[in-house]
Amino acid sequence: MNEPLENDKTFQPPRERCPVAAYRFQNEAIPMILRHADVMSAAKDWKTYSSDAPFRVPIPSEEHVRKVRQLPIETDPPLHGEYREIVEPFFKKPRDPLFAAEISALIGKTLDGARKESSFEAVSEFAVPLQSKALAHLLGLPESEADEWIAWGTHVFHNLIDGNSNETAVDAYIAKQLDRAALNPETDFFSALTQAEFQGRRLTRDEMAGFANLTFAGGRDTVIHTITSVIAYLAQHPEAIAFLRADPKRAVLAAEEFFRVVSPLTHIGRVCPVATDVHGIKVPANGRVSLGWASANRDPAAFPQPDEVRLDRKPNPHIAFGAGDHFCLGAFHARLIIRELLKQIANTVSKITILEETPNIETTTDFQRRIGYERLVVRMES
Repeated sequence: MNEPLENDKTFQPPRERCPVAAYRFQNEAIPMILRHADVMSAAKDWKTYSSDAPFRVPIPSEEHVRKVRQLPIETDPPLHGEYREIVEPFFKKPRDPLFAAEISALIGKTLDGARKESSFEAVSEFAVPLQSKALAHLLGLPESEADEWIAWGTHVFHNLIDGNSNETAVDAYIAKQLDRAALNPETDFFSALTQAEFQGRRLTRDEMAGFANLTFAGGRDTVIHTITSVIAYLAQHPEAIAFLRADPKRAVLAAEEFFRVVSPLTHIGRVCPVATDVHGIKVPANGRVSLGWASANRDPAAFPQPDEVRLDRKPNPHIAFGAGDHFCLGAFHARLIIRELLKQIANTVSKITILEETPNIETTTDFQRRIGYERLVVRMES
């Protein structure tokens, strides 16, 4: 069996030696800030560590896989806040009890189907459909729209149309939906974009596409990998199912602990507008810095026994969703999915058995880190 969540030591040695470690991405040397307090401080200091850098906030950079600036993430305040207000009502829907009930019913139906099978593949047959259908609910679209998204798999930028390197399936889908919404606006996410105003004008087509691009790319693989990591952990630790079953309220703290230990987004980029000394490393003007979420979330200065999975950990100041002005728009949605999944597994599943597993490995020039699974075949018993 592959290493459990507790054994992720990827950033422990460099974090113990120094606040920053230099890593190479796409032949670019980028210092990663490693310690919790330093990462938190940098995330809130957008003037020194700017997100106003189209295509360069993700690491590796994405000039070769998309054409539009992702909004609102690739902007700084005050524009960031103005852009964010346009779509925030959709991403706050998980706080509505009626919407939460929709997601709860979706998860219940998905689990019912999984338990009826002698085994199932938890990535393609469970996590991808669940994330996709939940997103359809969030965006105010028919659940059937998720069928097309499910076909994209875990990575939306990897599906090129007829081998055309200039357009992905998600590009074509967004264009189709924006065309439809412009002609017949309704109450869904795409219609809201076509009707929205920004600083006294309508959004440009690229701005609309930028919002939609982030919506489909930003929370896809992160939610999927968290779901499969939860399933694998509960299989490896059956006592955790009993712990959660004893008190449904425990799912709230448990979900936060899973986000901390999984840290499905290892890090994110920022650009220094001027030459900056980053804890002893000189970064030139327009040079990039990495905020190491995964490293910060294992920092013993912030988390006692950080490599233990404590489903009742409190306080839990993890930064799996970032911090400051750029705090993840999809955090409410991700939290709702994982909390409900934990509650319903605890209530309806007695045992999970892993039959086959292939971990998903994030590989760079300088490190490898396991995040979720490429393939995870399991059996769930009632």
